Order: sequence, then C-alpha cells, then structure tokens
Amino acid sequence: MPRPKRKQINLTNESSLSLMQEIYNECVEQRSTAIRIQNKMIGFMKEAGDMALIGPVLKEQQKIIDSAIDKKLQLSKLMATIMSKNNEGKNITSVLDGDVRETLTELLSDIGKDTKNDGDNSLEYNM
Repeated sequence: MPRPKRKQINLTNESSLSLMQEIYNECVEQRSTAIRIQNKMIGFMKEAGDMALIGPVLKEQQKIIDSAIDKKLQLSKLMATIMSKNNEGKNITSVLDGDVRETLTELLSDIGKDTKNDGDNSLEYNM
C-alpha cells in the first residue's frame, strides 16, 4: 500500500531534513533514469543517419541530467544556509526567510511537475 501524499508540511529540523532527503532522492532517480535512457539510445546507433533520429532524445535526456544537477546544487546551498543559521543558535522556523523558503518551494514544485507527468495529480505542498 503506497504511503499517503502529504498536503501540509510543518517544518521542523527533522521534517526539513527528511523533505530535503526526499528531494535529493528524486533528483538522483531522475538523473540515473536519464543516463540509462541516454546510454540505451547511444547503443541503438548503428550509422550516422541514426544520429538525426536519436539526437532530440539525447538532447532531452541531457536537459534532465542538467536539471537534476542544478536541483542538487540548490539543495546543498539550502542545507548550507540552514546549517549556518542553526550554528548561530536560531530555530528552523526563523531560518526560513524569503530566499530559503522560495528555493524550497521551487524545488518542491519541480518535483510536483515531474510526478504529475507520471499521472499523479495529487501532489501539492503548502508551507
């Protein structure tokens, strides 16, 4: 039985770390799938004319790979911000200022878009 989708996220230190871990895992999965598809397509290439057919697929897979890397970088910047604020003794709720909240919302919306492509329309997060 699949786990129920969360509609409301209450951010604490523990929940924010688990949310960021979920985002990271999704990025890793997207990247590995894109690399697997890309390698499979390259394996199908027999002659130079096949490149015209396979080229757009490879380009799209490369965009997915780059997007996953960008999401990982945003996530690591977010973690660095949270960790530096925690070292200053601030609580997680005071750490989530405008930029951090915006970055987290953007990452969540990217994951929501990716899962909606799989036919799951119920994934929406509110903070």
